[in-house]
Amino acid sequence: MRGPLLLMAGIGLFGLLDANSKLLSGGFSAAQTIFLRYAVLLGLLFLARGLVRGAGGPLGTRHPGRHLARALSMLGAATFFFLAFRHLPLADGYLIFFTAPFLTLIGAAIYLKEPVPGRAWLWSAVGFSGVLLALSPHLGEGERGSLFGFACALVGTICYTTNVILNRSLRDERGVARLVLWPAIIGGAATLPFAAWHWVEPSALQWTQLIVNGVIAGTGTVMLALAFRVSPPSRLAPFDFVALPWAVALDFAIFGNVPTLPVVAGGAVVAMACVMSERAVSRAARQSQAIPAGNA
Repeated sequence: MRGPLLLMAGIGLFGLLDANSKLLSGGFSAAQTIFLRYAVLLGLLFLARGLVRGAGGPLGTRHPGRHLARALSMLGAATFFFLAFRHLPLADGYLIFFTAPFLTLIGAAIYLKEPVPGRAWLWSAVGFSGVLLALSPHLGEGERGSLFGFACALVGTICYTTNVILNRSLRDERGVARLVLWPAIIGGAATLPFAAWHWVEPSALQWTQLIVNGVIAGTGTVMLALAFRVSPPSRLAPFDFVALPWAVALDFAIFGNVPTLPVVAGGAVVAMACVMSERAVSRAARQSQAIPAGNA
């Protein structure tokens, strides 16, 4: 359970990150918020290495292309989820994120060449139907703000899934320092010009929130990366749904948003599909292990 526990802890931290970012989204641009997040990440990394020599392992890599792609996918996820939650309640935005487990199965099958049982694909289709059920009232209203928010959440989810697959492909590299260094450098450099152009001076409280954003993002990023190092995506994908209770609870506790009936119904369908998909993957794994290698 090491991988699932790391994943669920990381998802919980990113739930707090999204709630904190939503509070900041009314007063700051995405570029400024994300730039400061990366600046805090770099500061924490070099502080740790200053206190403990070589903390986090090597900084160099034999796979610069993968780290570049991972950094860009993380930047995309951070930007588009920030924009999504500016226009959407947390629970509604997370309904789009709930397609990530199924997109992860697709990525695992195509890019990582991991076997995915046929029933997992069937329950993936059921999961998408649950998302459509939850979104149908919004799509019918034609509200530009909500539709823009849903579109941002979808792009952010695709970026998140790409990051998951790349984390798994880098599992042979030791340490976590480079998992923080390269996204922070690339993301910070990409957002710095826009952050400077749209800079708003934070208050003392807002500085605290922005610094906390960086700490939470760094810890959550490391936990997710470690989770996918020790467990395959097909094993971990369903545990992404731990975001459901987090989103609903934070939405209600912080913003006073009560989930609507379509959101609850759609979330229930998606969660059921997730559980059944996990059962299908686990059953196929047990059957594979039960067949002697010479008879497979």
